[in-house]
Amino acid sequence: MYRVLMHICCAPDATVGYERFSEAGKVLGFFYNPNIEPVDEYVKREAEARRLSEMMGFDYREGIPDRNTWLEAVAGYENEPERGERCRRCIAHTLARTAETALELEIPSFATTLTASPHKDVEFIHARGREIGELLGLEYLAETLRRRGGFKRSLELSQQFDLYRQSYCGCRWSKKVKG
Repeated sequence: MYRVLMHICCAPDATVGYERFSEAGKVLGFFYNPNIEPVDEYVKREAEARRLSEMMGFDYREGIPDRNTWLEAVAGYENEPERGERCRRCIAHTLARTAETALELEIPSFATTLTASPHKDVEFIHARGREIGELLGLEYLAETLRRRGGFKRSLELSQQFDLYRQSYCGCRWSKKVKG
């Protein structure tokens, strides 16, 4: 039986995520990212996450991206800066869907690989994850993956596995920031 449902934001971050979260028990990787645009970018990132799961030996599931619900969650915040309210709403949506899936699959804990990135608000991610976990009776694993050399390790493993590394978070607004 699975012990952890690990939300995968991208394959590079999932490298260190799998290493760390597998310490808690059997992991099911869960790729759920309705924010990623354009479609060919989504397809590329999902394929890399699936390929990584095969290389590292963990089970994998793609969550059907509910684009309309995600758009509703971030509506009105499109012009917010990175790490602003749009991002918080996106992250909250993703964490909630991950937790709901863990509940449906009877997996007692959930986690996210979002904390591998130096660009994310880790305190918000962990606070929201704990809150959702408490509401649903699940354990949220609050691991800051970028710490203890985690970000560097993700870079090393990404190079070792020849993983695609994206240049923006995923949504059209984050892409504009990167140029």
